Amino acid sequence: MTLLAPTLEAFFSERLIAQRRVSPHTVSAYRDTFRLLLTFAQNRTGRAPSKLRLEDFDAALVAKFLQYLENERGNSPRTRNVRLAAIHSLFRFAALRHPEHAALIERVLAVPSRRVVRTQVAFLSDSEVDALLDAPDVSTLIGRRDHALLLLAIQTGLRVSELVSLRRGDVVLATESYVRCTGKGRKERCTPLTKGTASTLKNWMRETVGGPDEPLFANSHDGGVLSRYALSVLVARHVATARRACPSLQAKRISPHVLRHTAAMRLLHAGVDSSVIALWLGHESVETTQIYIHADLALKERALDRTTPIGVAPGRYRPPDKLLAFLEAL
Repeated sequence: MTLLAPTLEAFFSERLIAQRRVSPHTVSAYRDTFRLLLTFAQNRTGRAPSKLRLEDFDAALVAKFLQYLENERGNSPRTRNVRLAAIHSLFRFAALRHPEHAALIERVLAVPSRRVVRTQVAFLSDSEVDALLDAPDVSTLIGRRDHALLLLAIQTGLRVSELVSLRRGDVVLATESYVRCTGKGRKERCTPLTKGTASTLKNWMRETVGGPDEPLFANSHDGGVLSRYALSVLVARHVATARRACPSLQAKRISPHVLRHTAAMRLLHAGVDSSVIALWLGHESVETTQIYIHADLALKERALDRTTPIGVAPGRYRPPDKLLAFLEAL
């Protein structure tokens, strides 16, 4: 009999933190997974979490836990797969410490991920970007902060975690201005700033006081770092205002991550190569950036125009009659 507790503790302290040096966000995600799993196992077995054995977590229990996530907690297949990846990581670690449970561990590792339907990424058009940037009330300090934050997010495509963790010293305003951040995998990268963004940040930093280690965009409560939730609320509030001026926003669900997608699509529309966009966004692989090419209808239409038969004027099919046009639009 092998208690799970020492293995799980070693997994976090030795594997994740000491060896892999994962980010606090990854630690939190893994913590939440095992907190849910331990509670689920306790309800199934009647044992306290600290008394659960490794052999209690067979493939059947893991499969039922995944069903519980989808059916009772309403988690998406993507979230379900993230939880399963954390469990697989633990059991790969356990295989080195407890080879006597190799058969059980192998069966758990064989539990498959669920296929996920890839949806096209959402992004903002130029008019929608303008409406969103005009939404904050720049006559107030908070409004000027929000405007600077939204502008920086849309221009640089920084992740939410990268935006909220920015310090004043991470912004370099010189002949060639840029912002420095630490992204996934603790990879540092520098993203150049346009003259307009650099000017806005310069005015913001001149207006506020703080040392290089102070947050670039502090919260209004105690001057500390903005939370991810606060950033989501901030974006939602200004999107609601922007919808009154830009009706096309009514049909879109806008989250902070959509601003990152918008930055990528603006680069793609400007003719920037996908490998450069991958470097800009801090993607591990260029393949990750391909989602933006799939989402770019204008790019596909230009490709279609290039394949027009010789002697035929390029362009899209247009119905010759209003009634036919109505049917085509259905």
